[in-house]
Amino acid sequence: MNRTDLTAPVAVFDSGVGGISVLKELAAVLPRENFWYFGDSANAPYGTKSIEEIRSLTCRSIRRMIEGGAKAVVIACNTATSAAAEILREEYTHLPIIGIEPALKPAAMSHEHSRVLVMATPATLKLKKFNDLMHHYEDRAQTFILPCPRLVELIELGELESPEMYDYLRGLLADFIEHPVDSVVLGCTHFPFAKKALRDILGDHVQFFDGGAGTARQLKRQLEKWELVNPSAEPGRIVFDTSRPSEEELALCRRLFAL
Repeated sequence: MNRTDLTAPVAVFDSGVGGISVLKELAAVLPRENFWYFGDSANAPYGTKSIEEIRSLTCRSIRRMIEGGAKAVVIACNTATSAAAEILREEYTHLPIIGIEPALKPAAMSHEHSRVLVMATPATLKLKKFNDLMHHYEDRAQTFILPCPRLVELIELGELESPEMYDYLRGLLADFIEHPVDSVVLGCTHFPFAKKALRDILGDHVQFFDGGAGTARQLKRQLEKWELVNPSAEPGRIVFDTSRPSEEELALCRRLFAL
């Protein structure tokens, strides 16, 4: 890519539609940037796959986006970040690659000796990086981990407030309804789209944390550092792309972005 093409898009990658929750934050912080969103919905969910498969799928998609002219990359998936970010940074030293990780730190710091529930995919919860992070804050908060593979599938289907969503969450969260938590870390970028259902079930007292806003601030810092900020005064353009191309899938992307 020609580095002088400052109007080139920022690539935003996720295993499906979940990363649109991050894209919303990116577009709010950087409204003049162009974004190219790609969701690998044909291979979703990533969170139940092996790390090797996640790494291969992630690298393949992001290489295609860089070759297609992206000036920067945001990996809007916690699992894909842990599996592939460092490899991609070593391979592509000429552009910034920003990842995301579960927002455990702000959740743990939000209350003294708080009870924190981390909802994430099985793959994210198995990763050494996450477990090191959890142990780092074990004196500050009592942390509970909860794998939620079916939640990704429901959101991929657009079932945000359906009876199936509520039934699944009530069963999954039964222990935490009986023994409430102070905070919930949404450790998968799909999960912010279930926040209304989660709040209805867990109560208004619960605080929710995700990594979207912090990722947007980091992208802004990196674009400024690399002198890649789009100089245009016009609003940026957002292009949705998917490995499961259909009008229904693109309509779901637009619907989620508009929420």
